[in-house]
Amino acid sequence: MTRRLRPVGLGFAEDAPTRLVFTARASAAPDAVYRALAEEVTGWPSWFRAVTLARPTGGGGGREVRLMGGVRFQETVMAADPGLRYAYRVDETNVPGVRALLEEWLLTPADRSPATAPVTATAPATGTLVRWTFAADGPPAFRLALAAARPGLGHSFRTAVRTLDARLAARTRG
Repeated sequence: MTRRLRPVGLGFAEDAPTRLVFTARASAAPDAVYRALAEEVTGWPSWFRAVTLARPTGGGGGREVRLMGGVRFQETVMAADPGLRYAYRVDETNVPGVRALLEEWLLTPADRSPATAPVTATAPATGTLVRWTFAADGPPAFRLALAAARPGLGHSFRTAVRTLDARLAARTRG
């Protein structure tokens, strides 16, 4: 059964009752990571294992996403800031219990290695620090289930970023 969720704004990423925040590093530049997230939506299943279908809707202002296990989302893109941020809220889903859901991907230029000298004009930053915030609201049982799912979601995210990074590296080599 499809459920309509409460519409939330971008501030929900910071003040949601449940916030799961994960980070991973990619060697690809922020612009390349952003393109894969926001402009190549149909490519998500090739690098994010849990995603079985992703396609833009509403002329790119929305997305339809399906996950393994039959989960479905109809989403509205809330922010599409090239090279910096991609965020979307879920408007409809078949997931029981969820009342509101927003995901935000923040992209920050990263040094080649944390042990290297600071970024300077002669040694610019390379790579991307990817920060994914999964912000949600639901009854206590839903929040408890999300807390229990945290390790799996983190693993799925980190694996997805590694897979995406490998795909992007192969493009530049090929």
